[in-house]
Amino acid sequence: MLRKPTYEEKQPSKHFVRLIIYIIATILAAYSLAGCDSGTERKNIDLKKGISAEKLSKMKPKLESNVFFFGFDLRATPEEDARQYVPFLKYLDKTTGYKFRLRFTPKDQSIIQNIGTGKIHFAAMGAGSYLKAHAKYNVSIIVRGLNLSGKAEYQSLIIVSPNSKISEIKDLHGKKFAFGHITSTQGHIIPRIVLAEHGLNLEDLASYKYTGSHYECAKAVTSGNFDAGGIQDIMGRNLAQKGLVKILNTSKYYPSSSIVANRNVLNEVITKVKKALIDFQPQGRDSEGLYHWSKTEMPNGFIEARDKDYQELRKWNVKFGYL
Repeated sequence: MLRKPTYEEKQPSKHFVRLIIYIIATILAAYSLAGCDSGTERKNIDLKKGISAEKLSKMKPKLESNVFFFGFDLRATPEEDARQYVPFLKYLDKTTGYKFRLRFTPKDQSIIQNIGTGKIHFAAMGAGSYLKAHAKYNVSIIVRGLNLSGKAEYQSLIIVSPNSKISEIKDLHGKKFAFGHITSTQGHIIPRIVLAEHGLNLEDLASYKYTGSHYECAKAVTSGNFDAGGIQDIMGRNLAQKGLVKILNTSKYYPSSSIVANRNVLNEVITKVKKALIDFQPQGRDSEGLYHWSKTEMPNGFIEARDKDYQELRKWNVKFGYL
């Protein structure tokens, strides 16, 4: 004889209840998605259809009203760099017909990653950043900056305090050294090249630190916290003229900083932007409204750049294990 089920046994199991709730939630979510269109006609979405990772990676980013985001390698402070780039972007607005907006790179992110993944469309980059971005994301180089002498090259300086007893590169053995950002050419790669050419490796230093920018590197030296540091030539010479630092070494010339584009930016856009950059006359016709542009790494504007211009720096980056 079968016994009658108890009251508790007649109740649905917890797993069954959860399953019912899940099914209802899924139906409501699908209905909600189908009604998200702002038009009067509702579009049905086939949730079974998906996009492969390969197809997704090839999709070009959609731009709203021809708005492009512009990023930059940090040189001085974020505020000072922004003051320099905002008027420059207004020039690009006027000459290209597009809209350019400055976008900062958060501390927990990399400008290399941001240009590679499309969070920004264009960027002003040092050679070190460009080489990494090109190797990993195939970004396109557009132009190189012209220095005050009208050449598309720059140097790196190794500085010490004015009263330092250090007189030669070899004297840096066992000393504390400050670099700029780890991806910086003038603030890291070239100083490492100079040290290597004089027989010094990182292991020969008492300690070293990546300070994040040329400005912070200079502070590390002038404060006495570090014995020497590597920074960009323009800033280093300005500090030396003011008696705040002493120049220990001046490197040979290397290809200057560039402006690059995300690989998904349309060729027609890049062509128009390149023309505007090459036509840029910051010391003449287009000087009005610019802020301390002479202190940037492209004080005389730009010339067309090619990837092969950076071959020697690429070899050093490979040697140091950065590529």
